[in-house]
Amino acid sequence: MSILDKHHRVETNATLLLILSFLVISIGGIVEIVPLFYLQNTIERVEGMRPYSPLELKGRAIYQREGCYVCHSQMIRPFRDEVERYGHYSLAAESMYDHPFQWGSKRTGPDLARIGGRYSNKWHVQHLTDPRSLVPESIMPSYKFLAKNKLYVSDIINHLETNQLLGVPYNQEMIENAFADIKAQADPSADTTGLLKRYPKAKTGDFDGNPTQLTEMDAIVAYLQMLGTLVDFSTLDLGQR
Repeated sequence: MSILDKHHRVETNATLLLILSFLVISIGGIVEIVPLFYLQNTIERVEGMRPYSPLELKGRAIYQREGCYVCHSQMIRPFRDEVERYGHYSLAAESMYDHPFQWGSKRTGPDLARIGGRYSNKWHVQHLTDPRSLVPESIMPSYKFLAKNKLYVSDIINHLETNQLLGVPYNQEMIENAFADIKAQADPSADTTGLLKRYPKAKTGDFDGNPTQLTEMDAIVAYLQMLGTLVDFSTLDLGQR
């Protein structure tokens, strides 16, 4: 029987075609899945990544609560136009402590993966208070109430412990110092030595323009100012894309 005859037999026999297709798909699936069981981690770790500080974690929770992710992604794809506009393409390791991650391509507003350090705290507060005063064409609503809302911190230890259960490497020292760290990060007169030891590159100081009160505005600005600042890409050899 020739090869053409064999092909004809397979293509005209629905049962045989189904069985052979199932075998091919099964083998392909096994080849892709089995090696993963022998890897401790499928994400390549990069120097600089750390868990969120308590204040940043609170800011991220507010970011999610207010639905900011609906209009802003945090995933720069490895395309020239995106890299030129937003910065270095996103690495999987940058989202390894996110629950949930903020990936996506829906951008009513710009991607925020590299927003940290691009603008001052004052700019962020003004933008969140009155977006069109800085970006006239913006359709973003005002979040000025964040500056009036006192930051709820009594659950911060539970927040850290829950993330710890999910694999985020918060240690006992971080948990024990959570209350002190969340207050120190937004207090321009506080001793932040311990905070910076536990959370390197954490931005500190008065975020909302009101050093006498810890507000939700402090938390969300602290979170935004951290995004994209932990990894030093000048020291990484990630190959060519």
